[in-house]
Parts: sequence; structure tokens; C-alpha cells
Amino acid sequence: MLEKGDKKLIKSWAFYDWANSVYSLVISTAVFPIYYESITASDSGNILFMGHLFNTTSLYSYALSFSFLVVALISPILSGIADYAGNKKNYMKFFCYFGSVSVMMLYFFTDTSTLWVGILFSITASIGFWGSLVFYNAYLPEIAYSDQQDMVSAKGFIYGYIGSVILLIFNLSMVLHPEWYGIEDSTLPARISFLTVGLWWMGFAQYTFKYLPHNIYNKKPSKKYIIRGYRELKKVINELKDLPVLLNFLISFFLYSVGVQSIILLATIWGKKEIGLATSNLIITIILIQLVGILGAYFFVHLSKKIGNIDTIKITIIIWIIVCTWAYFLDKNDPNVLLKFYAISGLLGMVLGAIQTLSRSTYSKLLPEDTIDHTTFFSFFDVTEKLAIVWGTFLFGLAVAITESMKTSILLLCLFFVLSFVVLNFMKKTKYVK
Repeated sequence: MLEKGDKKLIKSWAFYDWANSVYSLVISTAVFPIYYESITASDSGNILFMGHLFNTTSLYSYALSFSFLVVALISPILSGIADYAGNKKNYMKFFCYFGSVSVMMLYFFTDTSTLWVGILFSITASIGFWGSLVFYNAYLPEIAYSDQQDMVSAKGFIYGYIGSVILLIFNLSMVLHPEWYGIEDSTLPARISFLTVGLWWMGFAQYTFKYLPHNIYNKKPSKKYIIRGYRELKKVINELKDLPVLLNFLISFFLYSVGVQSIILLATIWGKKEIGLATSNLIITIILIQLVGILGAYFFVHLSKKIGNIDTIKITIIIWIIVCTWAYFLDKNDPNVLLKFYAISGLLGMVLGAIQTLSRSTYSKLLPEDTIDHTTFFSFFDVTEKLAIVWGTFLFGLAVAITESMKTSILLLCLFFVLSFVVLNFMKKTKYVK
């Protein structure tokens, strides 16, 4: 077994970002949202699903909300069990395979008659992706020392950016130029993309699973998994009451995650429906965000070494506020709307990877030094994020359903960033996080 801090161990851990980030880019952000909008498009903007009429954007937003609610409900139980039984690698594998197979099932979403396939498996794919991250994130303090964690966390995101862009370019070559591949069915390129994402995710994850440690604390499994899991959760809840700095950070993290994750998930649909951008322009935007995100992750990690994690996160939040405000005032009739949209996307990319990287490593540093229940503690981190996404995507969808415009939704997300900045200003600095 590789020792903590070993370069090969760190690389294998970070490589899971290479494996799974194709889901977050191709399925959550790029190809699937555009494909969903093209399949469900109608003059009224509504579609019938399970006997009810929904705004198409709201339906997709509600589906995302439901998937994250399921993850939020099950992850504390599963992570508590995994921490006690010492088998989090097995749980990580289960959710990885569950998610990747679900993505491949999206191949069978061909038209409005199979809308249930698109909704069902987009939900289960989301559960698989985020469920696996509960255990992936919990490995960070076990594979890297405190002074390594900022850069190790950034390495994971950067691997993810590079790997996902590589597959996205291949997928987009099929979507934009199906004739290169002899494809005549207009839905087939996107559906093949869903297959490639599932295979990529499942396949490259094997490198991570090969080297990640298994049960390093030699915990003995028990038959009373569920009871033990709840007991572990209760213990962590009690500990959080005596960890005001960690609790303060979690509150701020919840507030800005409402904005960050909702924008990641719904930005493509917003650009297509609210601004009226062509698919090719949206694709350029997505690639721009990914490439700038690599530079942003590196820049802000190095900045955090000079001014501290908290002040660096504050700077990223300010930039997020600027992004939301600028987006709110964007007018699709403006002759320069495309250039402005690219500029906003560049700013967003600069802070996207940075705030995610620093959030993960900052939380890891704030954990009690004597704890070995990393998975249970990280489940709170993940539950906080998932509940934020539930709240954000639900509010976004509700605002669209009521106002038939996404501008109100953008304004609401901006408010959450402002509140998170205020809360973060009350956080006390520690010797590990300044």
C-alpha cells in the first residue's frame, strides 16, 4: 500500500477527476442540456410529463433538484456506514458504476415519447456522480498532508478540466459535423456522446481504484450498519456544535454553493433560451470556461498561499457577484451581446475551479486534527452542497415558471453570493486557514 503523500497515490486520487469530470461537462453542462432543449422545444415552452404540464426548463430544473435531494438524504447514512466499516472504496465503486451505466442509458432518450428515459436516467446519473464524490472527497486527508491539500485538490480539478475537454471536443465534432462519421440521424451524435461518457468514466476510474487504500484504519465490519451509521452522524453533529469556525464556513459555503452549482447546471440553457445563442457559440463558451478554469485554479491556489484561503475565497465571491450582475443586465438585442457573453464566461471560468478547489481544501484543513472519521465529516460538506443545489435549482425553476424569464433567477442567485460574503466576514481565522 502506498504511503500518505506518495506522488503515485496522489496522482491516482486526482485521476478520478479525469474520469468523472466528463459527466459534469458533457452531461451536466454541455451536450445533454442542449440536446434536452432541442428534443423538448415547443412553441408554448411547455411539455406534458406524468399527466402534468411543465415549463421545459422548470421540469429539467426540478429533476436536478430531486436528484440532489436524494443524494443529500442518503449520503450521510452511507458515509457514516463507510467510515465505521472502513469500506468507502466499495461504496465509491458502486456509485461510479451506477452513474456511468445511467449515463449510457440516456442513449435511449430519442424524442418526447421517451422523455421519461431522459428524466429518469439524468436523475440516477446525477445520484451516481455526486454519491461517488462523497467518498472521493473523504480520501483527501488520508492521501495528502495538510500542506499538500490545496495543490492536490487543484490537481484533481485540473485533471478533470483537461480530460473532459478532450472528450468534449471529440463529442462535439460528431454533434457539429455528423457527416464526418457518416451519421444521418440528427439525434445519434449526442446519444453516442452519452455512451462515450459512461465508458470513459467507468474505464479511467480503474486507475484510481487500483491504488486508493482500503480500510487503512483496520476497522471491523458490523452487521448493524444502519444503526452504526446514524450513531456516527449524531456524534459528528454534536462535534459541529463545538466547532464554530467550521460551522461558520459551512454556512457561507451553503450560500455561495446555491449560486455556483445552479449556474454550472443551468448556464447553457440560460444562454440558449434567454440570450438566444447558437449551439456553436455555446460550445465555444463551454470550452473557454474549461480552459480559463485551469489557469484560474492555479492562480487562486497560489494566491491563497500569500493571503490565505478565506480572503482568496472572498475575492472569488466578489467576482461571482460581478458575473451575476452583468448577466442580469445582458440584453439579447445588444449587437455586442456575444462578446459580452464571452467576457462573462471568461470571468466565470476564472473563479469556477478556484472556488471549488479552495472550498474542498479549506474544509479539509478545518477538520479536527484528531478525527479519523473523514467520510462522515465530508458527508456534511457534501450534504451542505447538495441541499444548496436543491434550493438553488428549485428556486431557479420556480422563478422561470412564474415569470417565464430567467433574469429573476439570476438576481436571486446573486443575492446568495452577497449573503455568503457577509457570513464569511464573521469567520475567525485559524493557524491552518487564514
